[in-house]
Amino acid sequence: MTIRLAVLVACLVGLMAARAGAVEVKEVTTPLGLKAWLVEDRSTPVVALSFSFAGGSASEPDNRKGVTNLAATLLTDGAGPLDAQAFRLRQQDAAASLGFSASSDRLSGSLRVLSANRDEGFELLRLALTQPRFDADMVEQRRAQVVAALNQANQRPGSVAARTLMTTEFAGHPYAADPDGTPDDLKKLTPANLKQRAAALLMRSGLIVAAVGDIEEADLARLLDSAFGALPPGTPAVLPPDWQPPVKPHTIVIERPVPQSTALMALPSITRDDPDWYVALVLNHILGGSGQQSRLFTEVREKRGLAYGASSSLRSYRKAALLVISTASANERVAEAIRVVRGELARLRTDGPTEQEVTDAKTYLSGALALSLDSSGSVASLLHSMQVDNLAPDHLTKRANLIAAVKIDDVRRLARRLLREEVLTTVVVGKPVGITADPQ
Repeated sequence: MTIRLAVLVACLVGLMAARAGAVEVKEVTTPLGLKAWLVEDRSTPVVALSFSFAGGSASEPDNRKGVTNLAATLLTDGAGPLDAQAFRLRQQDAAASLGFSASSDRLSGSLRVLSANRDEGFELLRLALTQPRFDADMVEQRRAQVVAALNQANQRPGSVAARTLMTTEFAGHPYAADPDGTPDDLKKLTPANLKQRAAALLMRSGLIVAAVGDIEEADLARLLDSAFGALPPGTPAVLPPDWQPPVKPHTIVIERPVPQSTALMALPSITRDDPDWYVALVLNHILGGSGQQSRLFTEVREKRGLAYGASSSLRSYRKAALLVISTASANERVAEAIRVVRGELARLRTDGPTEQEVTDAKTYLSGALALSLDSSGSVASLLHSMQVDNLAPDHLTKRANLIAAVKIDDVRRLARRLLREEVLTTVVVGKPVGITADPQ
């Protein structure tokens, strides 16, 4: 990371409050009415764009699961007069990198291009958005790749556990479906289905854009209109229904002939717009989000040697949220590892954290964000995520204060609210000894 970009990042996260005025998140409105956030950075001759459209795999028709992800993959496999090979060569010639992906809630894309070639990079983006080809040969090639990946994932205990956790925790909700679909789903998809799905999502309504790099407001506005302006205004996809969290515990065991079992546990959590979000970050950090300093790592790995690691993370969706705990242990010891995890959940819920744990968590969280922002692309991605979360452009200047405001009583209160074993879902994949699964 260059020195100037490092200063940019530090200012963004409020670590250099005295110089915060040197960096401005500009809100750009184009002649066609498109809106974007821009941070100008002249330290490198690069422009990075992060953008997304409302609607993801959760809004797919039941008979076309996997269509959003496959369509996203194919958007750069030929567009307009360019077949897949010609499109790749044009990217290489422009020193541009363009890609798309799909999540449960949004279809996302990114562009990185040398500032000298930005007109060409945005022209390739325009073609991908407005004239994707979905040529039959590329559809078959990408379909085969996804099917092969799904088959391979079905042989990996970690992947099986992750998929089973989603289908169990979100049973009856669109989030339960695999964004990649199933082999049977994918075999039914036609180029016409893919074109229809792309047309349903690629629209100006619900579009979110962030840009970072060597570009001025006027030039960005012009290029955004050239790339996105031809898209229809449209109406964003209907949001998924509200999720009804489980009201009782579940234990699922999937047998696989492996010497080590993978275990995932999940609890309903809070979404990004919850007022307790930063309290949740502190709680998760103490529980299992801080690596070797966390309670789970200490109890499972350091004290008992039951696993190489144990961790927790927060997952936030538009209509749901989870606190997910993961570990893996020998088949003969995984039951003990799970008991230790459950014991720590109960202890943290009952006794709460210590003052030192809360202080250490806040210190780390206040400074950790800057460590992940090592390029213009990562900063653009952050600014894009902030817009998805309906945060203000100046939110990063307030982040440290929001974290500092978290009190030990807040963490204790949230621990009592979230860490409830009576709604804990546990998935174990392997040949675990001493674990009783729910009756089928």
